[in-house]
Amino acid sequence: MQTSDFDALCTLAADLGTALQQRGWRLATAESCTGGLLSAAVTSVAGSSDWFGYGFVTYSNAAKTDLLAVDAALFSQVGAVSPEVARAMAQGARHRAAADIAVSVTGIAGPGGGSPQKPVGTVWFGLAVGDGSAPRSESRHMLFEGDRASVRFQAAAFALRWARQAVQTA
Repeated sequence: MQTSDFDALCTLAADLGTALQQRGWRLATAESCTGGLLSAAVTSVAGSSDWFGYGFVTYSNAAKTDLLAVDAALFSQVGAVSPEVARAMAQGARHRAAADIAVSVTGIAGPGGGSPQKPVGTVWFGLAVGDGSAPRSESRHMLFEGDRASVRFQAAAFALRWARQAVQTA
């Protein structure tokens, strides 16, 4: 990833921050394959402490269970890179951080670790939005091309855009 790539992420994070501030919402992130890239972009924005309080980097399955309360049985049932785990990560982050919205990322950045069913570049995203007594969650799948750095950057950018869209349309 080049400096210009990170600058682009910071711009997306700033746009998300503006949308969050307009709603008076707070964000939490739960990251696996991006390894803190989302949180780094968010905290590069001056004043982000007004709308961001928690960033969970849960690279291992044990961390996902310990920090985000992801059911350990999911890993053997559907794998860490799945819609179920992505949703559970976002739900856990939203709950643990008492945030209004949480976005999660779990995927295979490569160069190894892929399979025919889940090739390198496979990334699942989760979104949990707390709307009073009726929180909702969903997941989305993307298949990115490129090397490890490129997959991680594309995943972080997608997560920031999706979260901004969710805030703006909530």
